[in-house]
Formats: sequence, C-alpha cells, structure tokens
Amino acid sequence: MKKLLFIGLIALFFSCKEDKQTPEKEITDTIENRRPNIIIFYVDDLGYGDVSSYGATGVKTPNIDKLALNGIRFTDAHSATATCTPSRYAMLTGNYAFRRKAAVLKGDAPLIISPEQPTLPKLLKKVGYKTAVVGKWHLGLGDGNVDWNTTVKPGPAEIGFDYSFLLPSTGDRVPSVYMENGNILNLSEDDPIEVSYTEKVGNRPTGYENPELRRQVADDQHNKTIINGISRIGWMKGGKSAEWVDEDFPYKLTEKANTFIKENKDNRFFLYYSFHDIHVPRLPHKNFQGKSEMGPRGDAIVQVDYVVGEIVKSLETEGISKNTLIIFTSDNGPVLNDGYEDDAVEKLGNHKPAGNLRGGKYSVYEAGTRVPTIVYWPEEVAPKISNALMNQVDFYSSFAALTGQNKEASILDSENHLQALLGKTDKGRVETVLEGYTLALRQGNWKYIKPSNKPGKWITEEKKIESGLTTVEQLYDLGRDPSEQTNVADQFPEKVEELKFKLKQIEELTY
Repeated sequence: MKKLLFIGLIALFFSCKEDKQTPEKEITDTIENRRPNIIIFYVDDLGYGDVSSYGATGVKTPNIDKLALNGIRFTDAHSATATCTPSRYAMLTGNYAFRRKAAVLKGDAPLIISPEQPTLPKLLKKVGYKTAVVGKWHLGLGDGNVDWNTTVKPGPAEIGFDYSFLLPSTGDRVPSVYMENGNILNLSEDDPIEVSYTEKVGNRPTGYENPELRRQVADDQHNKTIINGISRIGWMKGGKSAEWVDEDFPYKLTEKANTFIKENKDNRFFLYYSFHDIHVPRLPHKNFQGKSEMGPRGDAIVQVDYVVGEIVKSLETEGISKNTLIIFTSDNGPVLNDGYEDDAVEKLGNHKPAGNLRGGKYSVYEAGTRVPTIVYWPEEVAPKISNALMNQVDFYSSFAALTGQNKEASILDSENHLQALLGKTDKGRVETVLEGYTLALRQGNWKYIKPSNKPGKWITEEKKIESGLTTVEQLYDLGRDPSEQTNVADQFPEKVEELKFKLKQIEELTY
C-alpha cells in the first residue's frame, strides 16, 4: 500500500509539473507545426495617442483599430529610444543603441550595423524565411565613401535582407530617390548623382537661395536642395530621372510589399515595412488630403491606416492571413513641427498625440518611447489589453523562441518575452533601459532618469517638447503619477541608489 501511495505521489508531482509548463509547450507546438510569416509595421513619429484605439480624436484609423480589437493592445510597450536611427538599430540587432553610440544619421552616413553582427533578418533566414525591408531605411549605407551610381554595399543585403526597396535615409534628406537591392531606381548614366552634407554641389535650387520655390516653410537645417517643391537636408546634384514624388509613397511602397508577399506566399517570410509617414515632410497623396481634421499630419495618419488595410487585404487574398503574425508599432513618440511648417500645431484641436504622457520625440520622458503596439495573429492570439512592460529590443530573442532558436552571446540586451507578446501572460520585462539623449531605467512603475549635462534647450525651444534632460536625478512613480509630474527622488533615496546602480551595471555589461 505504501509503495502504491508513493508511486501515486510521484505521478501527481510530474503531472503538476507538466501542467505548469503547458503555456510554453503550447507555444513550442505552434512553432514546430507552423512558424508564422512575420510582418512588422514600423510607423515613424507616431505617438501613443495618435490612433483611434489609443484615444485619438480628429482622425479615424479603422484598419489599425481592427487589429487592436482582434489582437493584443499593449499599454506599456516601448521603442528602445526616442529617435529613429537608434530605435531601428536596437530593434534589428537586439542590443541597446547606446552600446553603438547610435544617433540620427546624415543621408550619406556609412552602415551603422556591421555585416558581422547578428540581426533579426539573419536569424529568420537560418530557418528558411525569405526577408524583405520596404520603406525608410536611415541606418546608413556603404562604407563611408558612397558612389551612388553603382550598387551600394554594404546595405540591407549584407545584414540579412533578401530584398530591399528603400528611401535610402529618410524623406527630409538627400538623396531623394528610391533604391532597390542596392541600386538607385531609374537613374540615367547621363545624369549621375552626387550628394554632399558639407557643401553645395551642382546647381539645383535650394531653399535658402530660392525660398519662393518651396511648398512648405523650412528651418535652416531643412533648407538645402529643393526636390518636389520641398527643401531637404543636404545637397544633391544630378539624378533628375530618379527623383521620388513624396505623395506616391503609400502606393509605391505598398505595391512593392504586396509583390513580395505574393511571390513568397508559399514560403515563410519576414517583411519589415518601415513607413515614412508620419515623419516630415508630410505630403499625403491627394486621395487622403482633407480626410482628417488635423491637416497634413492627421491626413498622413489616415494614409498609414490605408496602407495597413491594403497589406492585410493582400494576406487575405493570398490565403495566408491566418499564418501571419503582425506587429504594428512606432519608432518613437510624436512631434508636431519638426523642421517644416504644415499646420500641425494650428490644426491640432483637442487631439493629444501623446495621450496623457509627458514629452515626445527626442524626450526621455514616457511619451518619447511609449508607443502604440498591437500584435495580431488570427486564431493564435486572443483579443486582450496587456499592461506588460515591453521593449522592441526584445523582438530578436522573442522571434528566436518563436522559431525554435537560441540567441547568440553577443546579443546582450534582448530578452525572450514571447509569451507576453502572444498574450499568454501579462508579465513582461522586470526592468528596461530607455534612451532619449540620456538613459532611464524602468522597473515596474518606478522610473529613474540619469542626470545629464547635454544641452536640451533645442528640444524645448525648437520642438516645443520637454526633453527630461536635467543635472539632477529624477525618480517617478508611474503608478501614482503616470504623467511624470512629481520628481520623488528626494523622498526615496534608497530606490534612487538601487536603480542608479542597476543602470550602471547594464551600461557596463559586456560579453
């Protein structure tokens, strides 16, 4: 009898142990049976409150809202930094951008991701995925001495993308041309391109010399070569036949993305769709002009929503929507006037781009990095709202788990939060670093902001955004003070020291 009882207890122990592992086992079974296609919609400068499902007024986003209604809407998900290039770097490499001293790049900067580094597309290629990037790049190209008239290397191909169709940097910078698989599209041999960020090249009109030719008033930085009626950052000579028309972005980029989807419907694929919208210059196509109450900035959000709808429609047409995991998110928080005047301030109305959060793009406060984040996977992800603390730097390790792989030792910062990403748990990160010209550490509802001597006056005065840069330590209890209005560092010195020490440990981490 005692022997039977002992055997029964052993069986019960292993039964309970197996039950505790069920969520992970379910995910593993899903992985082995059907690794999903993966699409990341990466919108530019979209704030926490800029879509309807996050409280937007003055603009409607039904296609994005459909993803949110039928997927997971995260309330505390973050880009790694409050600016574009560093966020892209962190998302694609799984390491915080400060480790590379990543900053917003000039249009002729060299590739910031080394071809030797592990990357998200390389990871997925290992298990048979076809990979593509379509849209804004802004991670640098070449080795620092680019000849734009030849195939530019290194670039997307060298860091794992099978196909690329790019805006080489971003919309407000030259060269203002499309680049497909390393080559400028429609470039004439008789009119070669030359780009400079130090001195004028060629005889094209510029904003500072010919302001009457501009369609939008621009600041000094954005006042160089005029292309499509918009003065840009930097000077560009030649390449007339290759110039883009900004208004065509939603159709041109979506056409390329949908072609990639159609050609790879029988393969597993990863599509990184990197929007130019709603970054400046905001020049929505005529089909979207006047579709919001907020002028070009609101119309650009409507344009984003259209693109999302078109790509989801393509998935449904090809019969692969149920096996496609979609993540919709943004590279950083919102900004209104960011070099051009387009009535973003004047027509804002009651709309709150950052919701109830403090700061915005460039800022270390929450609005700089807390962004709309939606995960949609029909029949696999149950609709819910998740309060899990999430960071885009974790896409790398989470997708490694999703596809049955391990991360490399050189991936210092990415953590596997697949269960939170798929809504199996509301437990995300215990703590995460956030960056906005200084570093902050989130630990639950606590947020510590490292003091900085960097001048943040330009953020406050030019962008009209609170930077969060001060020479004193800041500590906020976001549970009681979600808008970061009261610095409680003096009240909780032990918590300040704890978070300060932890942040220093993370900064000094090496492999």
